Amino acid sequence: MTKNPEIIPFDIENVIARRARMGLVALATDHVIEHELFRLVHPVEGTQIYTTRIPMEPEVTPESLHGMKQLLTNATKTLLPGASFDVIAYGCTSASVIIGETEIGEAIQVAHPDVAVTTPITACLAALKTLNATRIGLLTPYVEAVNQPIREYFKRNKIEIVRSATFSEIDDNRAGLITPSSIRRAVLEVFSDQDLDLIFISCTSLRAAELIPDLETVLGIHVTSSNHALAWHMLRLSGVLDPLPSKGNLFLL
Repeated sequence: MTKNPEIIPFDIENVIARRARMGLVALATDHVIEHELFRLVHPVEGTQIYTTRIPMEPEVTPESLHGMKQLLTNATKTLLPGASFDVIAYGCTSASVIIGETEIGEAIQVAHPDVAVTTPITACLAALKTLNATRIGLLTPYVEAVNQPIREYFKRNKIEIVRSATFSEIDDNRAGLITPSSIRRAVLEVFSDQDLDLIFISCTSLRAAELIPDLETVLGIHVTSSNHALAWHMLRLSGVLDPLPSKGNLFLL
């Protein structure tokens, strides 16, 4: 006769995310965001980012970006169902502008009520305010139909774009493969002689975070990117205030 298995008592503890449990809704086409966010956040012990993906076409247009709006709640529901989060981030700069920050927050909070919500553009604006930056240079990978709403967003928020440049790439799979050396060269060629407070490298698909400390030293001004600002904002919204000087000026504040 087979006996029922013995039931063994056990202990539980929240070690991995004891200081901050953070969620990320990443685009299906994004090659870069997890790599950069984890490198920026995980030096802080006891913090963890949990990721899900939202469907997105490789072709980045206002229409494909806006199409994610109706998918956002269901995507967010797959983030540790039944667990609480300190913050959940939606990982797309351009869609955050096109869909709207309020609408994104509402869609995420249907799945996880009352959670703090951020996006790359929300985080960028918070970074600009923290760094007292109002005159910026803007580098994007996008085509003009996607660039224009971003410029209009900054204008509405009293941020002057002194100069902008783009790689004019419509395919998100290709944008994720743009080399850091290409990004660095573009920043130095376009913005070196400009009177700026800050340079913003827009798009979570651009591998720019690793460049920021060196660019700030070379240019003598603040530099941030979508993933760089987002990681900082996720930590701060979670109540994690540890300075990380190796990550750039923003992470000191």
